[in-house]
Amino acid sequence: MDRPLSYAEILKKTVQDAVADQPRIQAIKLYPICDIEAGHFLVLATGWDKKRWMNAVLFHACLVEQRVFIEEDNFEESLTEVLIAGGVAVEDIVMPVRAVG
Repeated sequence: MDRPLSYAEILKKTVQDAVADQPRIQAIKLYPICDIEAGHFLVLATGWDKKRWMNAVLFHACLVEQRVFIEEDNFEESLTEVLIAGGVAVEDIVMPVRAVG
């Protein structure tokens, strides 16, 4: 019987899969950043957007004591939903509280 994936493995796979199918002609490149020891998992976007340099974090999750803190999730199709589908329990996900105004 296969052992269940750890949250760190699910986060790493999700981030790597999110950048795997990039069009080769796209000027903006996506990079997976996975620091398992520190518990940070990011998708970084860099490149030229017309005449402006872009350098942005599209996704950032922190793994702290078996809880996944979503700092940023700027994907059209939420990577948070992919994490849940991949085996992260909904009750173990903490979403940021955003100020309104």
